Amino acid sequence: MLAIAKEISGLDGLALAHREPRDPGPDEMLVKVKAAGICGSDMQIYRWTSWMARRMHLPRVLGHEGAGVVTAIGAAVTNVRVGDHVSLESHIFCGRCYQCTTDRQHLCPHTRYPGVDIDGVFAEYVTVPASIAWVNSKELPHEVAAALEPLGIAVHAALAGTGVSGQSVLINGCGPIGLMNVGVARLLGAETIIAVDPNALRRNTAARLGADILVDPQSEDVAAAVCKATANRGADVAIEYSAVREGLHACAASLTPGGDLRLCGTPSVPEEVDFALWRAKRPTVHNIHGRRIWSTWVKAAAMLETGRLDLKPVLSHVLSLKEGRKAFELILRGEAVKPMLVPD
Repeated sequence: MLAIAKEISGLDGLALAHREPRDPGPDEMLVKVKAAGICGSDMQIYRWTSWMARRMHLPRVLGHEGAGVVTAIGAAVTNVRVGDHVSLESHIFCGRCYQCTTDRQHLCPHTRYPGVDIDGVFAEYVTVPASIAWVNSKELPHEVAAALEPLGIAVHAALAGTGVSGQSVLINGCGPIGLMNVGVARLLGAETIIAVDPNALRRNTAARLGADILVDPQSEDVAAAVCKATANRGADVAIEYSAVREGLHACAASLTPGGDLRLCGTPSVPEEVDFALWRAKRPTVHNIHGRRIWSTWVKAAAMLETGRLDLKPVLSHVLSLKEGRKAFELILRGEAVKPMLVPD
């Protein structure tokens, strides 16, 4: 089968490889991949800047956002059947630790990831633990189903703390998940949504998803724009996706005192924090990681299956596995939002 693998450490190092599908073990399933999304984490692995990259053993088939059809299951598998349409949770949690047994599987310290610790979904077939399968309606398009995993982060962020309903919400960083967060915040009743990103394509996409105000941080002062949009109160909620110091500072500076600061982006290097500003703002800080398994999936899937949330503006390209390098290059040039790879 065809697969996209990271074969050499450092920048790029990708190759179109040939692999043999692996038969599932007792607790595993073999999935024929129908669609797979390129994530920001995949871009960090491409650049070799991610903390995940430091734990990888190469060569490794990349990709963790996937959807497809179950073609074989192990003898002990009971939660899926051959023929089921599934999306994959990217956290392979242990199920035994303190976090897992207290309904916080998304924080399992023993988590492994497809595309990092085992071969991932940028392939025609993938073998993974059946425990990470979410069964979809067969009417849900595979390209949309593959976006359920990143959508879960946006839903988790929108529902954390005080939520978003009736509040002014700043979303700093409009990559695919930030953009999904715009759509989710609109659906959940945010009063005003301010979307910040230096890329015009992403800002325009944010507008299509329901953002009220668009800010280019390269030419505008974010805190001043938020102050103007909120009658000088500041944002009730600031959700940070950019993973850079300037974005974190802008979020803190833009908050109303006592507002919610939700951290979603993961900086690739340590960043300084202005605690004098934080003390003045006294935010409630939520460190968002992944999705709650499986309660967030229930909510995210319902948004898509009922048609209340349309992710088409985010899913900017559909390309074959053979065009995988082109998909990465489009992202690097700022010309794509979320390319979906579809095996030939």
